Amino acid sequence: MNLPVVRSTSIPGLLLVDLPVHADSRGWFKENWQREKMVGAGLPDFRPIQNNVSFNKEAGTTRGIHAEPWDKYVSVVGGSVFGAWVDLREGPDFGTTFTATIGPGQAVFVPRGVGNGFQTLEPDTGYSYLVTEHWSQRAVKKYTFVNLADPALGISWPIPLELSITSEADKNHPPLAEVKPMNRRRTLVVGGTGQVGRALSELYAAAGGYDFPARTEFDFCNPRHIAGINWSDYDTLINAAAYTQVDLAETGPGRVEAWDANVGAVAVLARICIEHGITLVHISSDYVFDGSKPLYGENEQVCPLGVYGQTKAAGDALVQLVPKHYIVRTSWVTGEGANFVETMKRLASAGIGPSVVNDQIGRLTFTDDIAAGIAHLLGTVAPYGTYNLTGDGEPASWARIAQEVFSLTGHDPARVKGISTAEYFAGRDNIAPRPCNSILDLGKIQSTGFPTSDHFERLKRYLETR
Repeated sequence: MNLPVVRSTSIPGLLLVDLPVHADSRGWFKENWQREKMVGAGLPDFRPIQNNVSFNKEAGTTRGIHAEPWDKYVSVVGGSVFGAWVDLREGPDFGTTFTATIGPGQAVFVPRGVGNGFQTLEPDTGYSYLVTEHWSQRAVKKYTFVNLADPALGISWPIPLELSITSEADKNHPPLAEVKPMNRRRTLVVGGTGQVGRALSELYAAAGGYDFPARTEFDFCNPRHIAGINWSDYDTLINAAAYTQVDLAETGPGRVEAWDANVGAVAVLARICIEHGITLVHISSDYVFDGSKPLYGENEQVCPLGVYGQTKAAGDALVQLVPKHYIVRTSWVTGEGANFVETMKRLASAGIGPSVVNDQIGRLTFTDDIAAGIAHLLGTVAPYGTYNLTGDGEPASWARIAQEVFSLTGHDPARVKGISTAEYFAGRDNIAPRPCNSILDLGKIQSTGFPTSDHFERLKRYLETR
């Protein structure tokens, strides 16, 4: 059986599909939508959830041009049409048109915000479209329309519009010059007040298209908040929220909070992303490993030691169920707010000589590098999956890093005393076990073109800005 052929058009994302049609004396048969074949041929895996059919009794019936807030896949189930599409999305391609005559052997993938219109060329023509959102009155308010007779579009309708069958509503849509472009889909960042969230906010401050709701505005455990969001407005959700108090997670109340935030909430986000075809970006941790191996790649079996690591591993497993996901696994995170480097800097200035563990080995990761890595994966449309992202260079112990902080801030690094983890936590209750080795292999993210940075060089730059 022949395979479908997908061709690009003058409108970015608008794809023309040639479908094999098998005819004999009885009529014809085609696979109008066959997910495996068509995704393999180059169509997006857009996962339609509703099928609509427009039956048009007379030739010359003309409909549109409407841009809707969802993706759709249009085809002809009998007869033929002259199709016209106009890019009504904000951006440099606004107003670009594409036309084609399509019959049973063609289909068109129409991305959100591209206006769709057609004129029937034969009587008794059926026009079918699969869509990615359920139709509703609320959704209609987000449509964008353009007048199909506007000369600025340059559309040569085969049957003159004055002889066509066109609704009054379609005749009275505004010309292109008066159309407000449809906004592109946005990115929702959950946990925008945390270290990674603040780095993302700073990176995207001037870019536009990113929402950083406060917990009071968007609580993903509140069904009313979830229902109040039009998810068709978003194509990406970045989860920068997490419970990270590793020692408190070993207590009764902390264990509940850790599972609630790192697993229960992630399950809600994963369900939303699966249902609406949203890309989910999730921050993971070296704590999903026990630290017994010298180097951890993305495909290593997780083996967490404590409650925090267990909840992060469980959350990762949920995220992996989302078809479009990025898990960014990191370690020893340093950014705005309380962190190890700031603590060492404060102790150095106060004349205190701290005891710091010297048998846990890893690399610092700065939050602006995490934000840049996320932007890189999304911007390059890297293959979905898990990516390690930490600082690069020679791994070091916490004690070695503390000494470097002392040295870079003009203090004697010899004041830092290196001790074992067992000595450091001796006599303390509810202490989470730590992986002794947190070195993550960076080869996969480097292969996408992302430049990792030496963590000691980044430490120097970090301290120079404070």
